[in-house]
This record gives sequence, C-alpha cells and structure tokens, in this order.
Amino acid sequence: MLPTQILLNNLIYDLSEVGIPFDGVPDEAVARPQAWDMARLIRFAGVMGPLSSLFDLATFALLLVVFGARPDEFRTAWFLESMATQILVIFVIRTIGRPWHNRPSAVLAGSSLLALAVALALPFTPAGAWIGFVVPPAPVLAGIAAITVAYLVVAEIVKPFALGSVGTAGAGAAVSAERVRTRPA
Repeated sequence: MLPTQILLNNLIYDLSEVGIPFDGVPDEAVARPQAWDMARLIRFAGVMGPLSSLFDLATFALLLVVFGARPDEFRTAWFLESMATQILVIFVIRTIGRPWHNRPSAVLAGSSLLALAVALALPFTPAGAWIGFVVPPAPVLAGIAAITVAYLVVAEIVKPFALGSVGTAGAGAAVSAERVRTRPA
C-alpha cells in the first residue's frame, strides 16, 4: 500500500474500535478479580499474529499468481482484505467462547460495521481514486471475500489453542470463564 493508504487503513481501523469501551463481558468473567497472565497473552499473540500474516501471504499469492493484479489493483485489494480481516476478527477474539454466544454491544457492532462499510465503499468513490485506489474486478472481490471468511473460520478454530485451553475444555468447545486464572480471594 502507499503511505497514505496505510495511514487511512490505521485511521479507519482506530475509528472502528471506538465502541470497545461500551462493550461488556459475561458476568461470570468478572465475578472475581482476574490476574494478568502474560504467558497466555504472549501465546495468544504468538498464534494469532502469524495466522494473520499467513492470510496476508495467501492474499498476495491470490492477487499476484491467480489474478495477475496490477500494482494499483493489488494495493486496493490488499487494503480491502486488511480492513475486513482486522475489523471482523474483533468479533471472534473478543470472547473466549463462540462469537454468536456473546453478542457485542450495539456501539461496538455499529462502529465496526460502519467503518468496514466506509472502507469497502472507498475504492468506488472519487475520494478513493484520489488516494490511489481503483475499482477492483468482481473476481478479485470474490477472492478477498473468500479469504476473509476463511481467516475468520480458522481464527475461531485456533482460538482455543491460542488461549492455551485445549485439553481442558476440549478442542472447539466454548471455554468456560472459570478457566481464567484468578488471584486467591
């Protein structure tokens, strides 16, 4: 991406997350004081970060090898994939259970989806052209949509591994809030 496109990506993403302070957590997750578990945080980042990078590489391969994208098409499609994956994965990682079992606040959902709509519409506007975006071909959009869905599914599948909860709650099972390490009362 061009420098202005990267800055715009960061700005839109930051605005998408203004709803986080209005989000809630299940009552059982805050029933007693929680201690920071840095090892768990590092493990989570060590799994989810490379996963995101793998899907970026898959996007690059799709755009360059399959579609033979020109530089402006490549930058536009990468911007769209980046915005979609980083905004939507919040709904996967914001809860230790399944995303559909613990709905986000209306403010978080609204701010995230509004920002995503703006990002997805941008290449189709004069402002998008001014920033260097082009209207991506329909097959490229379909490919980006497929990669985004695949990323979200895989992120949900590996989330228990990233949290270090496999083996105690079972692979793919919703992790109980009681599994969160707590300080002695």
